[in-house]
Amino acid sequence: MQKFELPDGNIAQAQGFFYNIRKAPFDDIRVRQALGLMFNFEWANETLFFGLYERVGSFWGNSALEAQGMIPADELAILEPFREFLPESVFTQTAYIPPKSGTQQLDRAQVRAAGKLLDDAGWLVGDDGIRRNTEGVVLAIDILNNSPAFDRIINPYVENLKTLGIEATHTRVDSAQYTERRRSFDFDMLVSTYGNSITPGLGLKQWYGSENADVPSRNIAGLKNEAIDALVEIVIASETRAELNLNTRALDRALRALHIWVPQWYKDVHTVAYLDVYRHPENLPPYSLGDTDFWWYDADRAAELKAAGAF
Repeated sequence: MQKFELPDGNIAQAQGFFYNIRKAPFDDIRVRQALGLMFNFEWANETLFFGLYERVGSFWGNSALEAQGMIPADELAILEPFREFLPESVFTQTAYIPPKSGTQQLDRAQVRAAGKLLDDAGWLVGDDGIRRNTEGVVLAIDILNNSPAFDRIINPYVENLKTLGIEATHTRVDSAQYTERRRSFDFDMLVSTYGNSITPGLGLKQWYGSENADVPSRNIAGLKNEAIDALVEIVIASETRAELNLNTRALDRALRALHIWVPQWYKDVHTVAYLDVYRHPENLPPYSLGDTDFWWYDADRAAELKAAGAF
């Protein structure tokens, strides 16, 4: 038996906890960024997933459409006209990726950073350890979920949020309730996946367009941003593959700076096990494992194993 991890070049789908930014407190980017810091992927990956996953950070991860590092001149030329609608970090910092946490469930450095963001946003800790704003409103957050498989992921996240002084809860409902509440925007946070394409086009309006923010659509977060709307149009109007890649990287950089989600994970390899009588090309195509298409049966190797009594 052969066991290998073979590269998977498919795009890393944008799976994460998405905020409902149509309402407070999620309309404040500082709150969204603080909540994101409290999800410890490194602990979850080691403790729950046996180290199988990589952290997703981009809406087009594991592809040429993913923004990288400091903003280059070609992306700057695209984004500069929309500076007033975007966080300054787009232009002054590297493309946002979630910071790495320690392998303990609660990372104290992230707690301090998140607490500072919430303090700055006006959510202060009272004598009872609970955060409230100046009007006395408690910072309360509920994570909506319809999958028992996600309980083990959401519950530790809720506990981390509570240490920050947030009244965090986890509500699991059946699929019908989940669908209805998502359609009616009756949620604070939920787990979803923005299924982006390696060749994005008109579908971007469904995911990110302002016109779809307040109607049942794929724009789950309720994103309404003039820069994003304009960048979506620029991507759609791309005439060459090079233009499409560049324009999408600019869109990706802008989206990530808005913190509309808490990125989760993806898997960048195929984990395969097979009998040592099958062969595959040394260089597999990036988007397909092709196990039933261009792998082959090695009759000579099978004969060797049979003669040796291996099977």
